[in-house]
Amino acid sequence: MRSRYAAFAVRDAAYLLRTWHSGTRPPDLRFDGDVRWTGLDILGSTGGTAFHTEGTVEFRARFLVDGQPGDQYENSRFGREDGAWAYVDALPERTA
Repeated sequence: MRSRYAAFAVRDAAYLLRTWHSGTRPPDLRFDGDVRWTGLDILGSTGGTAFHTEGTVEFRARFLVDGQPGDQYENSRFGREDGAWAYVDALPERTA
């Protein structure tokens, strides 16, 4: 997750696409030039060890747009593909 965040921060589309699961990977990526990523907090995770084939990473990423702070919350799902971890999708947010 941290490497994908860093790739978003430096706009490395090739890395992001390479680490995206083939079943959900978009054909290309476009970055919002007004967004500057400023931090990442990992809030929790499930699975993800050498013994698992799937896992999740819950995170909050901070950014600035036109000098205004914002954040993105997501609980991401990852799966193994060809032995490597790949981003699958975002899990729906739970409602109380």
